Amino acid sequence: MNYLLPERLDRLAREYVLGTLTGRARRRFERLLRQTPAATLAVSAWQERFSVLAAGVPPMQPRDQVWRGLEQRLFAPAAADKPAGGPLQWLWKLLSARTLAGALAGVFLCVVVLRLQPGLVGLETPSEALPASYVGLLLDSEGRPTLLANSRRHGKQLTVKVLQPVQVPAGKVAQLWALPKGDNPFPVATLPTLPAKGSVTLGLPDTSEKLFFNVPRLAVTFEPAPAKVGDKPSTDPVLVGHCVKLW
Repeated sequence: MNYLLPERLDRLAREYVLGTLTGRARRRFERLLRQTPAATLAVSAWQERFSVLAAGVPPMQPRDQVWRGLEQRLFAPAAADKPAGGPLQWLWKLLSARTLAGALAGVFLCVVVLRLQPGLVGLETPSEALPASYVGLLLDSEGRPTLLANSRRHGKQLTVKVLQPVQVPAGKVAQLWALPKGDNPFPVATLPTLPAKGSVTLGLPDTSEKLFFNVPRLAVTFEPAPAKVGDKPSTDPVLVGHCVKLW
């Protein structure tokens, strides 16, 4: 099986980051990560993507009864075995603290995963928990994740995260295009000189909802000048990727 096919690699990387890739499949993918830079980049892209989503998850403070329930489940059944004192008392305290920390980390991870991917367990997305956004992941000609773009559903700003450097030829500009279903491409934004890593924030000509509602894909071309309304790409895209709704 060719794991480096772009769609297959993207799916495996997504499941690896979510933790739903288990057993022998996960071990095979981890070997691929050690051997193939493309796999590492795909995982980094999904980690960046979910970090964008996680930024919209509000902090949650467990109720007092949750803490009491955890303590009771973790320690009450073993209370009879707890040493009353002596040289092993310190060992009991150490193990208890580590067990509680591990359990709380597991609870926190479950909360984050359920908030970001409620469909994994058949739940609906909590209203107001995650900001509705449009997200695009643009790949280069070799299928490597290069740019991650996201914007709030009704926002008028686009944040572009650089996953790997983009070399724009001298005298050219990087132009971002929307590729609607069954229609002609239209310009969305002209990308400035992009950093080797990091993010830039760009203004949009309208809200994301109006611009991207019927747009399943995005593309970047190198143009001699910034595109205006009504312009079309003058060259083939150098980056192409899906645009998805997250709500």
